[in-house]
Formats: sequence, C-alpha cells, structure tokens
Amino acid sequence: MSTPEIGRVITSRACVDEGAAWLATQDARFAQALKRTGPLPLRLRKDGFAALLGAIVSQQVSVASARAIWSRLADARLTGPRKIMRASNDELRACGMSRQKIRYARELAAAGIRFGALRDQPTEKVIETLIVVPGIGRWTAEIYAMFSLGRADVFAPGDLALQEAARSLFDLDARPTEKELRGMSQDWSPWRGVAARLLWAYYHVEKEREGIR
Repeated sequence: MSTPEIGRVITSRACVDEGAAWLATQDARFAQALKRTGPLPLRLRKDGFAALLGAIVSQQVSVASARAIWSRLADARLTGPRKIMRASNDELRACGMSRQKIRYARELAAAGIRFGALRDQPTEKVIETLIVVPGIGRWTAEIYAMFSLGRADVFAPGDLALQEAARSLFDLDARPTEKELRGMSQDWSPWRGVAARLLWAYYHVEKEREGIR
C-alpha cells in the first residue's frame, strides 16, 4: 500500500521481502548480509496508546523486566489512558513503574493524541506530534512509525545496534554517529525501514558468531 502523503506502508512479509530484494540489488553488502540473516521478520505491532506506553515501560530496563512490568499493568488493566489517569501512584508503583515513568505515562495519557489520525499523517508530522510528549524521544517516535504504522521509509539512526551493524557491514573505522548514519540511510530510500530490519538481524547474527568464538 502506498499514498503520496505517507509513502509505502508495510502490511505483510511480502512487503519486507520486496524491500530486501531491492536493497540487495542496490548494494552487494546488503546481499551478503541477507545470506547471513535469512528472511527478515515482519515486526509489525498494533498502534495506539498501549504501544507508546509499552515503549515508556521498556526504557532503561532489561527486556525481561519490561515484560514483567507490562504483564502486571495488563493484569491490573492499567494499559489505557483513562485507567492510567485514574490509577494512584501506589497502584502504578506496585506494577514496577518508577516515579519518572509514572509521570511520563500520565503525560502521554493527558496528551489527547488521536492515534487513528496518525495513520494518515506524513511520517515527519507523526514524529513531531509524538516527541512533544515528555518521555517520547525521536528514537521512540521513529520506532512507532516503523513498526506500529508500518512506514517503509523510516529509519532510527540513533539506535546503537544499527550504528554498530553499519560499522561492521560497511567496514567503517568507527561506529557512525546518528547524523552520519542518517546521511548513509538516504541511499536506502524508499526502503529504509527494511534496511533497519536487515541491520538489526545482521547485528544479532554477528553477536551470536562472536559468542561462539
């Protein structure tokens, strides 16, 4: 699916495969990486308040800790904006939320974002809308656009794993900065979201290989 306002939207594994094939024709190093990683994951998620609340929950904690906190929030039925606003600080702390994350969750709940309307907004407009909320930085907004809205041409150059994967795959002397990687990613348009999937997959393959040594 594609519109002039938002570009290509990834809706299925076939879209990811199409993007991966295009990247492989553009740069032989992507083709080599695909041989290592195999088919790339779809990684689509539901959009809406819960997706961003989950991102806040995941900040600066391990994956296991984030899952445990989210499970307690879900069991307590505290994953919607009204529930967050009505819950006491003690109730949210009992689920594992820190004081700062409680503030961020309440700020998000009070922001009144019309998540359905974001589906039809240009990506940069989506990012501008989200980053005004305390606790939602550009990386989180880009990840939301990529995986919750399926935007095919979104990249997250501030991601350390993407930076390290780019350093390794493109044989760079040092890990590229966010600005440098954003510049590099221009060559991967209109499939920068698939390039991100490929680089993340390549990063994990490389880490597993290093672990075997």
